[in-house]
Formats: sequence, C-alpha cells, structure tokens
Amino acid sequence: MRSLPPLAGAVLLVALSTPAAFADGGAEGFTIKDPRITESSGLAASHLHPGIYWTHNDSDDGAFLYAVDSKTGRTVATVTMTGVGRARDMEAISMGPDDNLYVGDIGDNLGGTWPYVWIYKLPEPRELRDQTVRATQYVVKYEDGPRDAEALMVHPKTGRVYIADKKEDGGSLYEGPARLSASGTNVFKRVAGTDLWVTDGAFSPDGKHLALRGYFGGVLYAWRDGKPEREERLSVPLQGQGESMTYTADGSALMYGSEGAQSPVEPVEVKEEGGAASKTPSAGGGSDSAATGSGPGFDADFRTGAIALAATLAVVFGLKRLLRRG
Repeated sequence: MRSLPPLAGAVLLVALSTPAAFADGGAEGFTIKDPRITESSGLAASHLHPGIYWTHNDSDDGAFLYAVDSKTGRTVATVTMTGVGRARDMEAISMGPDDNLYVGDIGDNLGGTWPYVWIYKLPEPRELRDQTVRATQYVVKYEDGPRDAEALMVHPKTGRVYIADKKEDGGSLYEGPARLSASGTNVFKRVAGTDLWVTDGAFSPDGKHLALRGYFGGVLYAWRDGKPEREERLSVPLQGQGESMTYTADGSALMYGSEGAQSPVEPVEVKEEGGAASKTPSAGGGSDSAATGSGPGFDADFRTGAIALAATLAVVFGLKRLLRRG
C-alpha cells in the first residue's frame, strides 16, 4: 500500500461518512469481520465454493490467504502459502481458468525500486479449512524498469497474466508471457496506457471485458484480441481506501473492497449490454488513452470528486476548529 496524496487523504474524511451505492438486487454486500484483516488489498470470487471470496492483507502480514463467507462476513478458512520465501507486499489476487489462485506480490512502497517482484500460484483448496498449501513462485520484471503495482488480472480463457501499475499521472498495462516460467525471469511487456491511478482490476468471467478501478473512479474496457478498448466509466462506490475489486462468479456484479478494520465489500450491478454499471459514457470511445497510450493520464473521477468535495471539506474543518474553541 502506498500513501495517498494530501488532497486524497482529506477527501477520505468525507468519504468515510458518505453512503455508497449498492446493487439494485442480485449480489449483496458484506463486511469483512476478521480482526486480522485490516488491509484487504485484493479480492477474488471462488470458483469452487459459491459465496466465498478470497482476500489478503498487503504488507507485514505473511503469506496468508483468507476465505471469507459473503453471507456472514466471517473467515471460514485460512491458507498459509509455503514455497514463497518472505511475502513482501501482496497487493492482488485473481482466479485463473485452471481453478488456480494467482497472488501478486507486486507492491513497492519505495516507489518502484525493487529489481523484481513475484507472482505466486496455488490450487484453490477443495475443502475450506485452515491448511498449508505449497505455491509456485514466479519472478517478474518489467521491460521498462521497476514500478509500483497493485492490480494483477488473469484472463479467464487464455490464462495469461496482466499487471496494471500505479501512477498518479496515469500508468500502464503490462502483459506477461503466454506461460509463466518458474525457472527463469518472466518479463512483462507494456501493451497499453491507462488514465487511472489503478488500485485493482478484474476480467469479466467471459473474458470480454477488463475493469480497472482507482480510489474514486474506474474504467471498463472491451477486450479486443488482447488489447483494451475503453467503453465507459464505472460507478465506483465512495470508500475509505478502495483497493480491491472482483467480478462475482456469475459476472452479474462487480464487488468493490476497501482497506481498514471491518471493511465493507460493496456490489454494483453489471449491465448486460455494457459489461458493468457506469456513470457516464466516455467521450472518444476506442480512441481513449488506454488503447493508444496517450491522453491526460490522470484519474478523471479522482479530480472530479476532489473538486466536488472541496467545499464540504472546508465546512468539516471549519466545524472542527469551532468545536475546539468551544
């Protein structure tokens, strides 16, 4: 996890007390109740266990995965990964088409200085109980040098792994080799630019769409022969520190998670025609920077939200000063 810029941190004071949008029917939200999970940074819907979501903390927790029941919000199994050495900064989790879990130890709190990062792959347990599972560790480098990243997505049809890095002025989407190698270094190559400060992402179960989220917004892309083509903006709930996202197993909703103790996971229903609920159709369609690698390169929803909440923040801080004087 990387700290927010000053303005974003201030906006969160209001976000924490602002009701978020929920799906109209269908998937239901839940609260993660496990006191061990205070920095839920990734989310993945189980393939084998209906209603179960896998999550993990990011740094300083160890190589642990938690299976959370969406009906109760309680952890029903804890998996300890072996064969991975020291978990450094786990930021993402995704399900592959082979019923394997892929975990991205891809964060870099030093601002993109690690010479390499790791991906861990392990079979999703068929029995939900506390257990130890051996994972395969893959060494990852980027073709254009180290970077900080929090989003790892596995395509549900091809099994190819993608990483979106996290940059305030807009980052990039990277594609891994067709098959990851456990014996050598896996070089991820840039395939497109993004106009988001990306904190997580997910492919739709049919593989036709890629959703990327930031703290205050998100973008839905059509997946065209391994390339993203922007379709629309996502309706991302306003959360304390939104760092996780996944589709439900049936693809009917996007589930958005946040860091913090007792953190909420909130659904937004997917539209059949577009692939996800949206705020406003984007201008420019396929000419967006995610497909061309150009553009302003800043999370438009973050900027819009920050401006809209500026007046409210002034009132909040003004009231605090008056209360202190009283």
